[in-house]
Amino acid sequence: MCGIVGYIGNKQAYPILIKGLQRLEYRGYDSAGIALLHNDNLNVYKAKGKVSDLVHFAEQQDIQGTIGIAHTRWATHGEPNLVNAHPHYSQSEELALIHNGIIENYAVLKEGLKELGYTFSSETDTEVLIQLIEYIKKSNNVDLTTAVQLALNQVIGAYAIAVIEKGQPDLIVAARKGSPLVVGIGDDEFFLASDATPIVEFTNKVVYIGEEEIVTLQRGKGLKVTTIANVEKTHEVKELEMTLSQLEKGGYPHFMIKEIFEQPKTLSDSMRGRVNVEANNITLAGFIDNKEKFLSAKRIIILACGTSWHSALIGKYAIEEFARIPVEVEYSSEFRYRKPVINPDDLVIAISQSGETADTLAAVELAKSHDAFIFGICNVVGSSIPRNTHSGCYTHAGPEIGVASTKAFTAQVTVLTMLALMIGKEKGTLENERYLQIVKELGQIPEKIKEILKQDANIAEFAKTFTYAQNFIYLGRGYNFPVALEGALKLKEISYIHAEGYPAAEMKHGPIALISQEMPVVVIAPSAGMYEKVVSNIQEIKARKGKIISIVTEGDVVVKNLSDYSICIPDTEECLVPLLAAIPLQLLAYHIAVVKGCNVDQPRNLAKSVTVE
Repeated sequence: MCGIVGYIGNKQAYPILIKGLQRLEYRGYDSAGIALLHNDNLNVYKAKGKVSDLVHFAEQQDIQGTIGIAHTRWATHGEPNLVNAHPHYSQSEELALIHNGIIENYAVLKEGLKELGYTFSSETDTEVLIQLIEYIKKSNNVDLTTAVQLALNQVIGAYAIAVIEKGQPDLIVAARKGSPLVVGIGDDEFFLASDATPIVEFTNKVVYIGEEEIVTLQRGKGLKVTTIANVEKTHEVKELEMTLSQLEKGGYPHFMIKEIFEQPKTLSDSMRGRVNVEANNITLAGFIDNKEKFLSAKRIIILACGTSWHSALIGKYAIEEFARIPVEVEYSSEFRYRKPVINPDDLVIAISQSGETADTLAAVELAKSHDAFIFGICNVVGSSIPRNTHSGCYTHAGPEIGVASTKAFTAQVTVLTMLALMIGKEKGTLENERYLQIVKELGQIPEKIKEILKQDANIAEFAKTFTYAQNFIYLGRGYNFPVALEGALKLKEISYIHAEGYPAAEMKHGPIALISQEMPVVVIAPSAGMYEKVVSNIQEIKARKGKIISIVTEGDVVVKNLSDYSICIPDTEECLVPLLAAIPLQLLAYHIAVVKGCNVDQPRNLAKSVTVE
């Protein structure tokens, strides 16, 4: 991984490719590179570090050409350095390739190529692939598209690739399996990218490349799609929903804080057309079209990773409370590698912001092979999970650029809550009066988030106190235990402070040994839920001189008086508290990271779309 951009057309490629790489910086990376064809020269320029380092280096080079490919790399095989950066030349330097994904059998292929006289300058699996393509092309005397096709039939693993060839100034060959790739169609020009963000500035017409498909972009001849089995495919041109303004910071210093403040709008967007407060009703088309699958399900399995796994836990609590169906929440990466029991009457929900999470996609395929019904919850329209599930629901959070998820998390929780309410209502396990009460309150959540956001300056001020903390503990009970996990994840992701979330009652079973006056403890203690028990847990922390930051309901005095710092949230239903409690935890993590001088939008070692295992 991490970012791919390509261009062929009537404009200079370099400015388009660089701007595309800058648009993809949010995905996380450690090196960048570009390959350009000009006057029969295939020029490759690379830099360790940021796209700005590449720009600085390329200023002194030949950057002419109307065809090119570019890449930002998040290191998998080989450390982040200049040699391992993409693009990679073939041995003759007649071909150049960029690649997202992992070639699992690269070592075997590499040994075979060494025996044929090929040498390697990098540690990457990617260089093995371009050498293989060149060997096949020359030994079989075939064109580039055929060589790519034959090479990919020998490859085990995931890939999204783009290849250009010296002496072929009108051709880009690209392919994908398990890693996203999209083609933008302009006026006698084509754009290529790993997602739509680099494309939206130039065109809103795109083609999503399918699994094991190869696309040939040829100047003057259009777009051709075939499979690696050499079967020609038709392609559907779709219209992008995102706009350029959604990809800009809009006056905010970072995308993360912009996206935190967007949550009143994004939650409204998630509910728009679905929650009718006046009619006291929720309508999810994906549920209605498959109602019997939900109502007859003996068990629900939710597959997710990272932040999405935390939203899944909240969904578990809501579905079990309202619909009385047992729910298991699984890490996709573990689910796919054990031998899970999956029955045809199980219903599987797959959650992913990007819709391209490799482990979740693989887990979906495993569940489908056992004839389970798969329902996807995803943010990115047209991504792989919506295309590979039976039905689903978009979260409509809009493009999320900050690597640490904020608005996508609350949108996922909102969709899961709506789904739980609909199942419960239709099953008759949720009383109508209670259903109407929660629906009405759900409609008020965006306005209540606006009230929380007014405390931003106060949170920013006291966050300075905790800049030099080495460890944090986050505690919550019931619905707020997953929120504690998510709050801890946000802090460790962007500030690099070690943080752990626990159920508050579990503190006594080990973590209490860590409590001291140097240990900040964040306690989610709303009036809804097990309030008195949480107060007891706070007393235990206080007795050991721990520093307490509490999330309390407006009007609370007991917990507030026990706390060193407190943040108020409006009163709401217990099942909806996570939507409010998450906001101050996001702000706290953000402001601690900013004071520490961390890159909050692009935390080290992290990538936005995890398309490898």
